[in-house]
Amino acid sequence: MSSAPEKPVSAPDLSGRIARLFVYPVKSCAGVEVAEAVVTPAGLDLDRAWMVVDADGEFVSQRELPRMALVRPQLKHHEVVLRAPGMLALHLAIDAVEESVRVRVWDDEVAAYDMGAVAAQWFSDFLGQKLRLVRFDPDQRRLSDMKWTGGVEALNQFSDAYPFLVASTASLDGLNERLARAGQAPVGIERFRPNIVLEGVEAHDEDRIELLRIGSEPAAVLKLVKPCSRCPIPNVDPQTGETSPAVTDALQAYRQDPRMGGAVTFAMNAILLEGEDAVLRVGQPVTASWKFD
Repeated sequence: MSSAPEKPVSAPDLSGRIARLFVYPVKSCAGVEVAEAVVTPAGLDLDRAWMVVDADGEFVSQRELPRMALVRPQLKHHEVVLRAPGMLALHLAIDAVEESVRVRVWDDEVAAYDMGAVAAQWFSDFLGQKLRLVRFDPDQRRLSDMKWTGGVEALNQFSDAYPFLVASTASLDGLNERLARAGQAPVGIERFRPNIVLEGVEAHDEDRIELLRIGSEPAAVLKLVKPCSRCPIPNVDPQTGETSPAVTDALQAYRQDPRMGGAVTFAMNAILLEGEDAVLRVGQPVTASWKFD
């Protein structure tokens, strides 16, 4: 007796691989490029776990303090080491917390832990105003906007609004071609602060992806939910902390996004659907399905 034919497996709409991975331990400070990273529901492990706040507990960023780009973290087994020009290194134990505080990131007031007087003085001295460093309270449930997540409760630490940001090398190449035609120097993907950078795809393919599947056993499945509206941070040179409008000017010419009311967008915010504790690695294959609105 012959068996029924197997149902054919549909080919993915898109295939590529991970080109680069970035974790940003301290919100708005420099990122750490890593070869692999553990996936959590709130983003890559240790991403935006710490944040700098002013005397009122309001977060600060490169928008008003571009020199934050010069604070460079290094991840070690049990600590994060922060370095900046002219400063001794600041060592933060990964599991260290001090006083409980309430802080604000955009419209969210959340629970956090103050990291103490030494860290506060370090950031205050380097950035020239009274500041504190805080650690996200893991018991806090800070959710992305469910209007964009399709009702999925997506957790965040101190990221702006979503746990992952996905970009591609081809999208950056397209921008740099436009900058070259305008007589401007090329820029690196670091200016856009992605977590996952794809290669082997066309420019801005990420705009059309609905589900992104990374690796196997277990696979991480991300849903790309919202275009990332760009503030002035991509204008900050991460090597010098100096600003120039060249990047925003170039993007204005071709990246005004009707989905965002005409705002300039670059890269896609994403949430985790499956694969908590999966390990993402540079070079890992990815497949994707298109979004059809």
